[in-house]
Amino acid sequence: MGRRGSFVMVVVIVLTLLFAIVPMSMAQLRQDFYADVCPNVESIVRNAVTKKFRQTFVTVPATLRLFFHDCFVQGCDASVMIGSDGGNTVEKDHPDNLSLAGDGFDTVIKAKAAVDAVPECRNKVSCADILVMATRDVISLARGPSYAVELGRKDGLVSRASDVEGKLPKPSFNLNQLNAMFAANGLSQTDMIALSAAHTVGFSHCSKLANRIYNFSRTNPVDPTLNPTYASRLQEMCPRDVDPRIAINMDPNTPTRFDNMYFKNLQQGMGLFTSDQVLFSDTRSRPTVKVWAHSGQTFYTAFVTAMTKLGRVGVKTGSDGNIRTDCGAFNP
Repeated sequence: MGRRGSFVMVVVIVLTLLFAIVPMSMAQLRQDFYADVCPNVESIVRNAVTKKFRQTFVTVPATLRLFFHDCFVQGCDASVMIGSDGGNTVEKDHPDNLSLAGDGFDTVIKAKAAVDAVPECRNKVSCADILVMATRDVISLARGPSYAVELGRKDGLVSRASDVEGKLPKPSFNLNQLNAMFAANGLSQTDMIALSAAHTVGFSHCSKLANRIYNFSRTNPVDPTLNPTYASRLQEMCPRDVDPRIAINMDPNTPTRFDNMYFKNLQQGMGLFTSDQVLFSDTRSRPTVKVWAHSGQTFYTAFVTAMTKLGRVGVKTGSDGNIRTDCGAFNP
């Protein structure tokens, strides 16, 4: 074969191995994906998201949560946005998604309308990519980090409620359960801890934490890992017969700022869910919580890394997806 032929063969083998490890869908994502077809897409989306943000802060946690719930089920393909058509029960109708706030959906729909109002951009940008951009923008608007996003996703062609079952973390999860679920999406324990800090903004319905403050165990009605003062405050805000529509802030200190207060709260026994507080009570994750409670910038760096990795999960490209004309419905 000769030395040159051997070298070429080695290069081919190496490239083949690389592409076996790195999914083609991920390899096709890039920051300048729309440079030729809709060069101003990011500023168009940002303006629409900013307008929505000024109407209600709920825009921030609602959009962020929508992104997580989308990517963890069938990948980041906007399948969570599809509405029921009568013959199919879709992702958003699964019990685990019924609490998704309408403002998240509305943010993406309005951003999509703004993009499509520009003739050269019309029907050129996927709802999946708009959701990724909008999520980055709401984090920045809440005084969190701003970062570059990878683009090039297609919208999914399938949305089934049955696919949601067992794919989303529950408030009662321990560290092993959290790690296993995130690992299934290619995310490490460090990524999981960083992404859990999305709970530094937003709210929760009282029903999600009732067991921790009333029925934790036969010997301890209140979860002993809860700060006693905080537990009493939660009982005041969430009495036993509370209206199920009542919601409380996830972060009692800086609820409208995306910061590292989440980790400081965990150190004080003020994680709202079991799945939050376990990050400090478990010795395997506690060191990370301590570092990020001390350094917000270190946390931001890890969060951006985790969000970028999350945005690559189950991405659809080519004929595996399309670009929807309506984010809430499959193309005819």
